[in-house]
Amino acid sequence: MKKLLELISEEMQAAFEAAGYGEAEAGSQLGRVTLSNRPDLCEYQCNGAMAGAKKFKKAPIMIAGEVAEKLQGSQVFSQAEAVMPGFLNLRLSEEFLRDYLRDMRQAEKFGLDEPTKPRKIIIDYGGANVAKPLHVGHLRSAVIGESIKRICRYAGHEVIGDAHLGDWGLQMGLVIVGIKERQPDLVYFDDSYEGEYPKEAPFTISELEEIYPASSSKSKEDPEYKAQAMEATYKLQNGVRGYRALWRHMMNVSVADLKKVYSSLNVEFDLWKGESDVRDLIPEMVQYMKDGGYAYISEGALVVDVKEETDTKEVPPCMILKSDGASLYNTSDLATILERMRLYHPDQIIYLTDKRQDLYFDQVFRCARKTKLVEPETQLKWIGFGTVNGIDGKPFKTRDGGVMRLETLIQETKDEMLRKIREGREMSEEEAKAVADMVAISALLYGDLSNQASKDYIFDMDRFTSFEGDTGPYILYTIVRIKSILSKYAEQGGSLEDSEGLELLAAPAEAKGFAQKQLMMQLAGFNAMMESASEETAPHRVCAFIYDLANAFNHFYHETKILAEEDEAQKRSLIALLLLTRDVLETCIHVLGFEAPDKM
Repeated sequence: MKKLLELISEEMQAAFEAAGYGEAEAGSQLGRVTLSNRPDLCEYQCNGAMAGAKKFKKAPIMIAGEVAEKLQGSQVFSQAEAVMPGFLNLRLSEEFLRDYLRDMRQAEKFGLDEPTKPRKIIIDYGGANVAKPLHVGHLRSAVIGESIKRICRYAGHEVIGDAHLGDWGLQMGLVIVGIKERQPDLVYFDDSYEGEYPKEAPFTISELEEIYPASSSKSKEDPEYKAQAMEATYKLQNGVRGYRALWRHMMNVSVADLKKVYSSLNVEFDLWKGESDVRDLIPEMVQYMKDGGYAYISEGALVVDVKEETDTKEVPPCMILKSDGASLYNTSDLATILERMRLYHPDQIIYLTDKRQDLYFDQVFRCARKTKLVEPETQLKWIGFGTVNGIDGKPFKTRDGGVMRLETLIQETKDEMLRKIREGREMSEEEAKAVADMVAISALLYGDLSNQASKDYIFDMDRFTSFEGDTGPYILYTIVRIKSILSKYAEQGGSLEDSEGLELLAAPAEAKGFAQKQLMMQLAGFNAMMESASEETAPHRVCAFIYDLANAFNHFYHETKILAEEDEAQKRSLIALLLLTRDVLETCIHVLGFEAPDKM
């Protein structure tokens, strides 16, 4: 189904051509229409007469006037007016808009076209470290990545989400020596033991999360302790039975906890792979790079040059192995690209990390291309996001100055929302808690996603949990308001299932239909918005759309009698419009990662 602006621009282009004004120059179309920045004057505008004046050697206002004449009787425009110095001010025909929305209602995905060439996309958006709790810094990668995954799937692409865990480096050795220090008699540290290892882990997630920071801190002060951790890492990576068994316990306990926290944000991964999954690929990849002449020794380390002639700044070589033969993050990331190409053959791989890692991903992507780990047409995309800051403008911290756990932030938001729900609404404690949890997640996700990913933002609990303004709770409140009207309509005997009886009518042309028409025009922009959100991997576009849509609906609600409408055909038409508005809003919040309750 064509986008609304495409249809409008086609009508306008046909009018230019009918008036004798074709292309202004190769490839340009004079009939391009844009949304008006002066809605008090018109709904859309076209500046084609200004662009064509030079070629056709005629005053823009004369061209605009002749084109406006050709639009008299147009089924698309109810008004086309030429104004100085040569603009065309346009208003849509109410019937044309009605027909467009009717087609949207009947079309799959409200008329969003399937891509001509659907892509297979892998999104790397977890990055959590095993044996360490998720903190506020993990919020953005999780919710932005989840939303991009959902948006691209809705747009018709095949998308695979990968948690890509940090589970194979020195941190594992640090945890192992920390466990050994606490429980030295565990059978995992007995090299002579040949039996089966216990099925139950000898620690809880809480104990694990205490062990790592204590062990890490001690290693910075005690060189001998750090040497023990490095030895433990070596033993783990070289297959010592007890260490591998202990590591599997760490993985199981950690992943179970990670899944619980991610699930509370409605974040789900298709793959729970980690750095360890490519450990056996690294030697093969290193040898391939050597044999291909890509990698060479520099100051004892194995590197690949990735600089290009067009570089305006120094781009260091990509290090593959350190001088002691140890691998790095670069190594495992490149091996992961190799594995992904072999197993999944993606058309695109998208990474989400904080924006300070731009040079790192530039090096890794250049290295992957130079060494031909990816096909020439494979897209490698990095999305760098800004930080979550407190109201003081500094990175978000706990009251005592520490890094806040993500679980704590989620719970504090739920508690604040429960307080607000209890204040002004009559419902049972159980129901209030369920609603508060749902609305709190909308506050967190919308508060993050409504910002462009690359920008920092301030986490303001009062603003994010407000039921007014550009917030998740405001969007949900709007949806619940629509559901309430529909429920009352059904209670009065109206049917919400009778598609024939709920035929959309054109918005009244007189003043009282202004709010209805504005709502209808906003709805008509859905498929164009969703297509651009997918192509640009930009969840903030969905947020901006539903905020405008919610505002348009609430203005319509306050200006229009709906259930009190005496004309039954008109009332059914208004209910049809509410159904479409509800469905579009709920589709949008679903791709953002949250849902709406039935009442608030």
